[in-house]
Amino acid sequence: MNPQLGTLELNPKTGEPFLRLYSHHDIIITPPRWDDAPQFIPYLNDPLVNKWMSGPPVPYTEVDAQNWLNHVKPPADAVLKQLEEAKDQLDPLIVVGHCPVSIIRKVNEDGSDLMIGAVDIFRDGGGEVVVSATNPDEYVECVKSKAENVQINMNRAPGDPEIIWSFGGFEVLMWMDVPIADYVAPAYHGQGIMTDAVKTIMTKWAIPRMNARKITASTFAGNIGSQRVFAKNGFKHIVTLPDYVNVRGSIKTLEIFGWTGW
Repeated sequence: MNPQLGTLELNPKTGEPFLRLYSHHDIIITPPRWDDAPQFIPYLNDPLVNKWMSGPPVPYTEVDAQNWLNHVKPPADAVLKQLEEAKDQLDPLIVVGHCPVSIIRKVNEDGSDLMIGAVDIFRDGGGEVVVSATNPDEYVECVKSKAENVQINMNRAPGDPEIIWSFGGFEVLMWMDVPIADYVAPAYHGQGIMTDAVKTIMTKWAIPRMNARKITASTFAGNIGSQRVFAKNGFKHIVTLPDYVNVRGSIKTLEIFGWTGW
């Protein structure tokens, strides 16, 4: 087995890498697959999911799904290729610039699986907050310079601890014109799956393999469930941006949270 995979396990039948959640042993996070679209299109057309998202069009179509896959699958594949090319390097584990897994799946008793959500971590593409110049463990609001902030963040070299990462939310992928948000299918709400998934991505991959030391997350005001997910993972509220984003004709207030550590 390739030692560079680190915490990634391999499906014994397909060889697909995955991260297993800590508390939900039948839930794993895998790379996106080209045939995922039919499974997640219904989720993103469900009001219980899309009402908390800024970007996905409603109705969400197969074209939209393919466009998203075209943006998120190649970076994941590139990291897996990088790990394979470094397989003869036993120590240290290489630092990479992306997380190769993002699709949440429930594993059935027969070994098959069902896609039930997504948890994406990318370089922050919003730019509304930056790290304080006087305290590296605090964030400050800086909307007036958001475009410049994004450019600086995107230009940092992989592994730079000053990179601000962000879990899928408002404007995480706006810089690629493919907005998306983390979500779990409604049938799996209230089970702590997303809290566990965020913890898994952070501690099994983002922190040790991407050298992530600064991570933000954004939610709409009123999305108490998502806010609890991040609070349970050590995120602190940074700023409220009133009436900040127009979502399909409805003006939403944005809440931004941040984590620094390790």
